[in-house]
Amino acid sequence: MVLRKVGRYEIGRTVGEGTFAKVKFAQNTESGESVAMKILDRSTIIKHKMVDQIKREISIMKLVRHPYVVRLHEVLASRTKIYIILEFITGGELFDKIVHHGRLSEAESRRYFQQLIDGVDYCHSKGVYHRDLKPENLLLDSQGNIKISDFGLSALTEQGVSMLRTTCGTPNYVAPEVLSRKGYNGAPADVWSCGVILYVLMAGYLPFDELDLTALYSKIGKAEFSCPPWFPVGAKSLIYRMLDTNPEHRITIQQIRNDEWFQRGYIPAHLLEYEDVNLDDVNAAFESDNIEDQRANQQCEKEDMGPLVLNAFDMIILSQGLNLATLFDRGKDSLNYQTRFITQKPAKVVLSSMEVVAQSMGFKTHIRNYKVFEVAPTFFMVDIQKAAGDADEYLKFYKNFSSNLEDIIWRPPTETSKLKVSKNKSKRK
Repeated sequence: MVLRKVGRYEIGRTVGEGTFAKVKFAQNTESGESVAMKILDRSTIIKHKMVDQIKREISIMKLVRHPYVVRLHEVLASRTKIYIILEFITGGELFDKIVHHGRLSEAESRRYFQQLIDGVDYCHSKGVYHRDLKPENLLLDSQGNIKISDFGLSALTEQGVSMLRTTCGTPNYVAPEVLSRKGYNGAPADVWSCGVILYVLMAGYLPFDELDLTALYSKIGKAEFSCPPWFPVGAKSLIYRMLDTNPEHRITIQQIRNDEWFQRGYIPAHLLEYEDVNLDDVNAAFESDNIEDQRANQQCEKEDMGPLVLNAFDMIILSQGLNLATLFDRGKDSLNYQTRFITQKPAKVVLSSMEVVAQSMGFKTHIRNYKVFEVAPTFFMVDIQKAAGDADEYLKFYKNFSSNLEDIIWRPPTETSKLKVSKNKSKRK
């Protein structure tokens, strides 16, 4: 078989394939190092408006350089493809190991947990909160060490900002405050997920696992779980402190590090020498060949202090005298029963938020094939339709459902201020 070459990398077999990318085995011809090459099609990510999401995710991965985090080496680009060069991990998912072997020994569970805490702590020190920690996102290298992966739902907080609002994650591992939709701190939320992971490592099953989703979220909200009799006292105590429903009382990562059970056999990660993280290759890959020109008319650069360049859709949604619903009329009652909203969040975040909110309301969810319709470069329209059942009941559901998605729903500035005034009035009453 003839091997292709991209830059200094010789491309081999396909090792994985997803909706938006292929992953191939590749080798650095200069160093001989084996790598994983994630190949994305430019036109596809532009079509699905994923440029900002992917650029943000790989920027985070370049920022977080730690022995227990999957390393991103560099980003290359051609006219039609973007190539993300990643550390090649051969040991599979920690989840698969638990499925095949059942619960792990105390020593092995502790070692994985120590590595997980090391990696998560480093992420937090860089202002990165993962928000989807679970055994499926923990890979194992050839030496049996953990590698945290999949930063697609992670948050990179700005300086001075501590509260997050997007409801996302995997239900069985999500902290109760994330489900409350009142805002949450990323660090305690990640600690909760780490506590669930430690439980799974030592028990071989989940602490919160109900077929009925209402019961599942009720148990998470009350931390209703029990540790099996084979759990050592030290591990049991640590888990209970991590799965405290009050994030302000929940044990911190520094306190976990000082815990006696955690400290046994603990070998801190040997951090790499300081590296100046350079995002030039990331920016070049996404800005070369006019990929940014696809959005050139969105707005002027902030530094220019010039006026916003509005497209037709911007003008419509910003106008209080025009009703957007008429553009997407599905039937005679569609104006009275609007079941759609506008968002500027990436599709992956929107889907995750909708799934978690629906499940917290007691509904089962199944994400199947979906289409992303391009309405305008800066906005997405989410159109929710009733497949069957009573129309009035459906509308009651949608009203409750959408009210719990305020963190992802976009509203014109004037409408947002009206909502705040209305809320303040209701409080005074």
